[in-house]
Amino acid sequence: MTNILNIKKYAPLNTKNDWDNHSNSPKKNIQNKITAFSREELNSILIIYGRKVVSGEWKDYTIDTLNDQAIFSVYKKTNELPQFSIYKIPKLKNSQGMYQIKSTDGRILKRGSELPLVLKILEKDKSKYKII
Repeated sequence: MTNILNIKKYAPLNTKNDWDNHSNSPKKNIQNKITAFSREELNSILIIYGRKVVSGEWKDYTIDTLNDQAIFSVYKKTNELPQFSIYKIPKLKNSQGMYQIKSTDGRILKRGSELPLVLKILEKDKSKYKII
């Protein structure tokens, strides 16, 4: 019981230690910006999702929000890999387009800078997909 651990000794050197500061004010420098879908983007995705659920093609979905990308994945069955994943990657906005649709095996089916145009591939028949 004589060993006392000093937590300050193990703090990263490049960050400020706020352990001694007991104020209730929020931190001013928030570096963890999370990428997410906007309301308009989710609305256009969920319209297609609703059509596919009614037709029996899709059953479930997940939304992942990460620091550099947001992912909307759709599933045919709840306990399997996603059938399609819609990616929003803002750092690709000027080069390849911010939106991508990937299949189960990771191939990019469509990519572009406008979400409604990219989502048109999901409304088509599966046999007509062209992989880029």
